[in-house]
Amino acid sequence: MTQWQRRSGRKTTGGLLKRHSKKKKYQRGRDFVPAHVAAVKARKIRTKGGGEKLMMLGSDVANVIVKGKAQKAKILTVAENAADSQFVRRNIITKGSIIQTELGKARVTSRPGQHGVVNAVLVEESHPNKPKA
Repeated sequence: MTQWQRRSGRKTTGGLLKRHSKKKKYQRGRDFVPAHVAAVKARKIRTKGGGEKLMMLGSDVANVIVKGKAQKAKILTVAENAADSQFVRRNIITKGSIIQTELGKARVTSRPGQHGVVNAVLVEESHPNKPKA
């Protein structure tokens, strides 16, 4: 079903508002298509003006910033997600989610559904040689 980015048809009291214009194509939205931890897969979407957006459907690689330098790291799993606790179970990547990578935990700074890439900043480094106490 189509999503509409327009004013509600009802007043705060519950009464109906008179419609002053019909629905326009530019007022349409899109359904949320989640980006999962999976093999890299993206889809191109045409935007207004003929531009394109890359919609990420799955990614197992993230560009992680470590001490000012970017490194590619394999995504292992989604550790936390403030947007929705169910996204952690389903391994859905959104902006602000904490992902577990080979380098450690990282916070996603890009919007995978809009940018088509997973960029992240390292939050907590993993120490493979660190003794367990």
